[in-house]
Amino acid sequence: MIVLGSIFFSWPVTSWAAKAPISKSENTTPSGIPISDLEGFVDNYMKDYIGKTTSGAAIVILKDNQIVLSKGYGDADIEKNIPVDPQKTVFEWGSISKLFVWTSVMQMVEQGKIDLNEDIRKYLPEGFLTKLKYDSPITMLDLMHHTAGFEDYIFELGYSSPDKVKSLEEGLKLAEPIQVYKPGEVVAYSNFSASLAAYIIERLTGQDFYQYVSEHIFSKIGSQNASIHPKLSDNKKLLENKATGYKPGGPSQFNESNALYISMYPSGAINGNAEDLAKFASALMLKEGESSPLFQKKETLDEFLTQSYSANDNIPGNAHGFWEYAGQKRGLTHRGNTEAFSSNFHIVPEDNFAVIILTNQSGEVDIRYGLTKELVGEEPVSVAVSNENMPDASELEGTYTPAQRTYHGFLNFYYELLSLKITAVSDREIQLNALGLNANYIQTSPYVYKKIKGDTIFSTIGPIYFHVKNGKVTQISASTSDYLPVSTWKSTPFLIIHLILAILCVLYLIISPFILLFQGIRRRRKKHPASPLQRWNSILILTGTAIVINNFILVARMLMVSLRGYSEIVGHIMINYGLTALGVVSIVLMLVKGRKTEITKSQKFYYKLSMVMFLILIFLLIVWQFYS
Repeated sequence: MIVLGSIFFSWPVTSWAAKAPISKSENTTPSGIPISDLEGFVDNYMKDYIGKTTSGAAIVILKDNQIVLSKGYGDADIEKNIPVDPQKTVFEWGSISKLFVWTSVMQMVEQGKIDLNEDIRKYLPEGFLTKLKYDSPITMLDLMHHTAGFEDYIFELGYSSPDKVKSLEEGLKLAEPIQVYKPGEVVAYSNFSASLAAYIIERLTGQDFYQYVSEHIFSKIGSQNASIHPKLSDNKKLLENKATGYKPGGPSQFNESNALYISMYPSGAINGNAEDLAKFASALMLKEGESSPLFQKKETLDEFLTQSYSANDNIPGNAHGFWEYAGQKRGLTHRGNTEAFSSNFHIVPEDNFAVIILTNQSGEVDIRYGLTKELVGEEPVSVAVSNENMPDASELEGTYTPAQRTYHGFLNFYYELLSLKITAVSDREIQLNALGLNANYIQTSPYVYKKIKGDTIFSTIGPIYFHVKNGKVTQISASTSDYLPVSTWKSTPFLIIHLILAILCVLYLIISPFILLFQGIRRRRKKHPASPLQRWNSILILTGTAIVINNFILVARMLMVSLRGYSEIVGHIMINYGLTALGVVSIVLMLVKGRKTEITKSQKFYYKLSMVMFLILIFLLIVWQFYS
């Protein structure tokens, strides 16, 4: 159902941390907005998006571990006209859930049960990982940094029904991706990595991970309105208060979506309200002399929030699973996305400041990143000419593909559409273009570029660093995923050639059955039966048409519902094999019959054209892996 959004503003509530006076020297956000003006500023910002591009949002802002703003905007359920309440409304937190995995890991580190630099296979059953390409050890830090080398694997990631959810161990086995990069070398965001770390927690503690989090994190911070259980069966009252998730329709229109259930639930299954997530933020930011409810030693928390990876000293990196953010002051952040919810978690430990944003809208950007940027600021970027010898921007031009991608299976084509094109604007300035959106970046130190203007979506990329060897870019380090040069055979000219060939094949195989029908009717009227050669040509064409239709249905199913188990689509792959075999047999028999049958030049051309079109179709399906 498509319905209009509405706007609702609730009054701030401060249930678990009462407001107290904040010193005059600290009465602003990191970006400089006075706390006294904060509510008006946020209200004014939100009115441009709530009910227009976003259905609803809950926002909680902390200063010195006290709530200075807790407010709901828009609707938790549009049809029922239920407003968002940050104390009550339950959202899917998405990948913010990973922070609870990393918190659990650091608790194990504190107890001496995990060594961050040890090969994780020490903690796993023998032979548990079956698709490793490299002998190099994978450490817990690799899992935290998303540098274990795993490709993206979207099957078995989520389901629309809790009945399909498997145990964490079984979910990992079903969704194990192939290792495509050497550990420690490429950042490729990985849901599998986080859930694998959670499975190690299960192995070390003897508890299901959801039980461990409930006992050692939620209960420690006083969270009673959040659950990481994959079916929410340990806190069913959350379902009563859960917001309806939406996908964007037309302007000010929102399409209701299904809830998400995940076997690899540690990577993104927490459901909870905004104020409970704020409690987690508060437990990570301590005042002088305070202790964290999450760790026995302050040193453990300090280590947790300390940078543990960066591709270059001049760009943000990773702090044991947190992504660093270059604001007015150093921030630590993590975003979350599910099928119909978006979220952002951002803390500034130096200022004891936190921003929690939860929305019931898929792919939301303007509030999560735009408002956060307004509140925490951005690191100043100097566009002045530097005396430092800067490499010319022209050597960076090219097309790059995200390292977080799949290389195996027909969905690899989708990632080619997400390519990042870079062009030089001047000797120090470049423009990034992706999906029709763009942003300009300026070189601030050798091969380090920072955004100076452009679309909000590029805030997720952050400052970037180009790895250059012998004058060629080998890798781009960005925020949550590196980018790699597009291979020659998947460059734009080759994609265009493949597209043209695909269009020709599809047109031929869609139109030809109607020609066959016309020819069959004409032969029947003249009482001229089809020759064996004609029959096999007809079989070949109809087989090709069936292959086209089968794969159109496959792609359409994935576009309509992308979260599926592999078992749901494997039938299409098997049909491809069966029809291809039938087509090959048809070609062989046509070649045999053609030698024994006298045919006209036009008939010979027609039959050869059918064979060529079929073979081109098979070639394209092999190249784009529709058989795997």
